[in-house]
Amino acid sequence: MGVHSTTPEQTGTTAPSGGPTPYHPSMESGSSPSVTSAVLDTPLSIDRAVAAVSDARVGGIAVFLGVVRNHDEGRGVTRLTYTAHPTAQEQLAGCARQVAASHDVRHVAVEHRVGELDIGDVAVVVAVGAVHRGAALECCRELIDRLKVEVPIWKEQLYGDGDVGWVGL
Repeated sequence: MGVHSTTPEQTGTTAPSGGPTPYHPSMESGSSPSVTSAVLDTPLSIDRAVAAVSDARVGGIAVFLGVVRNHDEGRGVTRLTYTAHPTAQEQLAGCARQVAASHDVRHVAVEHRVGELDIGDVAVVVAVGAVHRGAALECCRELIDRLKVEVPIWKEQLYGDGDVGWVGL
């Protein structure tokens, strides 16, 4: 599910500015957290992820950004390429749903990049919205840890000396 915007008249709520408040119909009391996930070959959007986990009931939003660094285990890295198995999107969504269901959170959004990335590029975004910060932070941490193990996305690193190494196989 994505973020759904409605008018204040439809939701009975308004944003501090008086404008529409993001509204997530799936999050009426007693329902499951909404989950948005994507495997993309284009730059990821922190703003999109935060918007997907925001609503008038959310008091804490936790965000994790995985960024391409210039080294790994003492070796210089010049760039990397992420490759995804054809089931990666489905597995990412399933992982996010499972983690979200095990925490007291309202919304979870996760995006993972594939293709060639340069140093400094954002490779993964995880955002979690909850009534309280503790649940958001715990869920965010568990989701990034589990997706690195469970979702079939592999990293090929090009090292400064010309060697290539694979991570996550």
